[in-house]
Amino acid sequence: METLLNKAQKFIALTLAILLILVVVLATVHLGVLIAEEIWKPPRFLIPVQGLLDVFAFFLLVLIAMARKVIIVEPDGIPGMTLLGIAAIILALGVAFYFERQTQKENSSAH
Repeated sequence: METLLNKAQKFIALTLAILLILVVVLATVHLGVLIAEEIWKPPRFLIPVQGLLDVFAFFLLVLIAMARKVIIVEPDGIPGMTLLGIAAIILALGVAFYFERQTQKENSSAH
């Protein structure tokens, strides 16, 4: 009975991991399409502020989906360079979040 339960848990975890990868890949493709659409709208290669906010919000959404993996990782069995990469991801998320908040504050004070 316990082996069946372990197999079921592993199958469910594998299925969820595959679905998460699929969602992140599709979201990344969607982000690329969104950026391309914003770039090709007149005036070309100039993205308006609202377009930038939309792209940035979607970008953060994709990063948050990937950050989930970073949050639950066990640091004991991971090489030092991988931990530095994870630290860089966390730092990039923090900086991106800060800039998004600054932009929102500037937009709300301008109105």
